[in-house]
Amino acid sequence: MKNYLITGGCGFVGSNIAACLIEKGEKVTLLDNLSRFGASHNLEWLRGLGSLDFIQCDTADAGALAKAVQGLRPDVIFHLAGQVAMTTSVKDPYNDFRTNVLGTMNLLEILRMNAPEAALLYSSSNKVYGSLAGVRLTEEATRYTALDYALGVDEHAPLDFRTPYGCSKGAAEQYVLEYARTYGLRTAVFRHSTIYGGRQRSTFDQGWVGWFCMQALAQKKNPSSEPFTISGDGKQVRDLLHVGDAVSCYLEAARQIDGIKGEAFNIGGGAANSCSLLELFGMLEGMLGISLKFTKLDWRHEDQRFFVADNSKISTTTGWMPQVSRKEGISKTLAWIKENGSQ
Repeated sequence: MKNYLITGGCGFVGSNIAACLIEKGEKVTLLDNLSRFGASHNLEWLRGLGSLDFIQCDTADAGALAKAVQGLRPDVIFHLAGQVAMTTSVKDPYNDFRTNVLGTMNLLEILRMNAPEAALLYSSSNKVYGSLAGVRLTEEATRYTALDYALGVDEHAPLDFRTPYGCSKGAAEQYVLEYARTYGLRTAVFRHSTIYGGRQRSTFDQGWVGWFCMQALAQKKNPSSEPFTISGDGKQVRDLLHVGDAVSCYLEAARQIDGIKGEAFNIGGGAANSCSLLELFGMLEGMLGISLKFTKLDWRHEDQRFFVADNSKISTTTGWMPQVSRKEGISKTLAWIKENGSQ
């Protein structure tokens, strides 16, 4: 039995990882400040699955974090706590920095001083690549296609920290990597594309697949409801990674940490699971038997027209590959939302 610590453990990905570990009978400690909508519901759900420990703490509070973690001596840390929305970072850049950069630095220092043998996997973002404005695109009927990235964007793409969110995630991940190089810590970074699925409390600002699934179900229930809005023309493309596949990636990476430490990896559904907004809407219309109504807003600041993760590096290194197709995953997401609503 290993000792797992999950920061942000009551959030979307954290709660799914925790559920898997609890069901395996592992020792799990969740650390979360419960500030995000739905976190308390996720904690209640997890407690119903089995034994776990919970610490209510903000990672940006160095003293409280040290007190919480020093005696724990975890074998594996999944560092998922953070501010997750680009739009929120623009509205409050200092809190974005405090949560993502300072919180990560606090954890790294505690790890260095108290548990240097622990494995740490950090949840970063594709936003560290900026808007990818230099990528050559062709515009098709329902999507943009990248001419030079048949498999998606790999880790050789230049870093380009844009927006406060891109800066904070980029700075934090570089510290995570540097602590492996300078201090020999067993750390690695995942640069995520879109993750979606059950237990995600989606909003207009974050969790777009779940958000549009919610809008589709609302229009199914009430066909006379007002149109929802989208930013841009709807042809922007992301690759969809179901949360079940994200969980298996984290667990496999922790098992093979000595082979991946000090490295960053693009993690997503890959080219086979790429999807534009318009293509998602078409799938939802087919699954629900409706015609969706929406209006268009201006593009979001520094939004990417295209990002698909090339999983070649992580697949070659660990053997992990996504297994859930976008159709299966969206079907599962709709079923979860129908059962749980916005709770």
